[in-house]
Amino acid sequence: MERFNMVEFKANISDQKSGKSYQREISGHQASALLGKKIGDTVDGIFMEMPGYKLEITGGSDKDGFSMRKDLPGPRRKKLLVSKGIGFNPNKDGERRRKNYRGDTISPDIVQLNLKIARMGPKKVEDLLGSPEETK
Repeated sequence: MERFNMVEFKANISDQKSGKSYQREISGHQASALLGKKIGDTVDGIFMEMPGYKLEITGGSDKDGFSMRKDLPGPRRKKLLVSKGIGFNPNKDGERRRKNYRGDTISPDIVQLNLKIARMGPKKVEDLLGSPEETK
């Protein structure tokens, strides 16, 4: 009998108004509900135990540390020729390099997700997630 691996994400939730970010572990059915979502999609805060909030997916990285790109469709990993942008800062003018990136769709290979608060809920963020200093 094959063992079913549970999907698990580390979420970095940023509050644009205060400039603080919070870390949260997402696992089980809450993480499974995020599979198939794309960068730019808005998800309900109930998945992060933040009822009333709306969160926007802004990026993430996979199990090997390759970052997600909004302009690469699907969950696959692909080498792209880039001149600037996420994960590449050119040293010279006109420098280009071929780099590995992960697509914009959340799959079980994704380990870390970046989210920002798109709509605030009735309770304070600190009350729901704790202070940023307490989270590790």
